[in-house]
Amino acid sequence: MRITQFHITRVAALDGLRLPDDADLLLVFGARRLLQDPALFPMLRLACPAALIAGCSTAGEIRGTEVRDDSIVLTAVRFAGTRVRIVAAQLDSAADSRHAGEALIHQLLGDRLRHVLVFSDGLAVNGSELVQGLRATLPAGVNVTGGLAGDGADFGATVVLANAPAAPRQIAAIGFYGDRLRVGCGSVGGWDTFGPERRISRAEGNVLFDLDGESALTLYKTYLGSQADRLPSSALLFPLALHLPDSDTYVVRTILGIDEERQCMTFAGDMPVGAFAQLMKANFNRLVDGAIAAAEDNRSQLDGAAPELAILVSCIGRKLVLQQRIEEEVEGVAEVLGAGAMLAGFYSYGEIAPHSALTRCELHNQTMTVTTFSEE
Repeated sequence: MRITQFHITRVAALDGLRLPDDADLLLVFGARRLLQDPALFPMLRLACPAALIAGCSTAGEIRGTEVRDDSIVLTAVRFAGTRVRIVAAQLDSAADSRHAGEALIHQLLGDRLRHVLVFSDGLAVNGSELVQGLRATLPAGVNVTGGLAGDGADFGATVVLANAPAAPRQIAAIGFYGDRLRVGCGSVGGWDTFGPERRISRAEGNVLFDLDGESALTLYKTYLGSQADRLPSSALLFPLALHLPDSDTYVVRTILGIDEERQCMTFAGDMPVGAFAQLMKANFNRLVDGAIAAAEDNRSQLDGAAPELAILVSCIGRKLVLQQRIEEEVEGVAEVLGAGAMLAGFYSYGEIAPHSALTRCELHNQTMTVTTFSEE
C-alpha cells in the first residue's frame, strides 16, 4: 500500500500539487465551501484519472496528528492487492435512509468483500435507520465504518463526494475486496453519565417529545441551567446515553435541533419508545483515553500486521469540549498505531462503527472511531 497526503486551504492550490496519477482511491475531507467549489472535482479527476474519489464536508479535518479547519485534506492510496468499488444513493427524505443503506450494500456484495466505508449526508439522514439498512444484508465477517458529514458548528448543509462533484443529500459507500487486506475497527466514547435514567415515553423516529411522561425539552433545559440559552449548540456538550432494549451496551445521541413550538428535540439517530436515556457530560481525560482505547482495539484485530492507513472519525462535540487540547486524542491514536500508519479523517455529525470486532455496527455520537487498513 502506498499512501500520500496533502493539505490545502485554497482550491487553486491544487495547481501546484503533484497528486499520484496511479492512485486507486482519493479520500477528500474538507470545509463545505471548498468542497462545493465547482473547480475542485474536475481538478481532482484530472490529477487522479483512475482513482475513485470519495469524501465529505466536515466539522474539522484530520491530517496525521494535526486537526485543521476550513481546509481540505487529500489522501491518495495505491493498493498492492486490494480492489475498491464505490456506489452512491440519493436521499429525498430521511424516511429513505434504511432503504438507501440496504441498496448500497446490495450493490457492493461480491466475492471477497472485506469491508465497507460509508460517508453520508449529516443532516438529511436518519443515521440509525441508515445503519440498520447497511447491516441488514451484510455478510458474516464484514463490517461497516464511516460517518456523517459535518458543516462546522453551523449545521446548515452537508455534502458528500461519490466519484462526482460534492452534493447534498447523498451517501457514498466504498467496498474493499481481496484476501490480502486486514481491517480493524472500534469506537469508544469517554463521557460520564449523571442524573437518573428516564424512559422515552413519546417519540417519532429521531424526534423526542417526552421522558417519563414529561416534556423532554423542559427537563433538558432544567439540567442545562444557564447553558439552555445557547441551545441547540450547547447540547453538544451534554449528549444522552441511550440504552437500547436489544443491546447490552449504550449508544450516545447528540441533539441536532430543537422545536420550541412542538416542545421536542431532533437527534442524529432514532429515539425508540421504551428505551432509557441518561444525560452525559464531558470528562477531558476520559475523552482522550477513549480515543486511545479505540486505537488499541484496532491493533488487536490486525493479526500482528502493522497498520498502514487509519481513518479517524470523531464527533464535533468532542472537538468543542477539548478545544485547544483536541490534538491530544489524535496524538494518542497515532502513538498506539505507530509511525508507519498514515492518519486521515474528520470531525462529524455522527460516527458509524461497531464497538469492537465482535459487535455489530451502530450509529454513535460523541465517540472517536478508528478504522485501520493493512495489506499482507
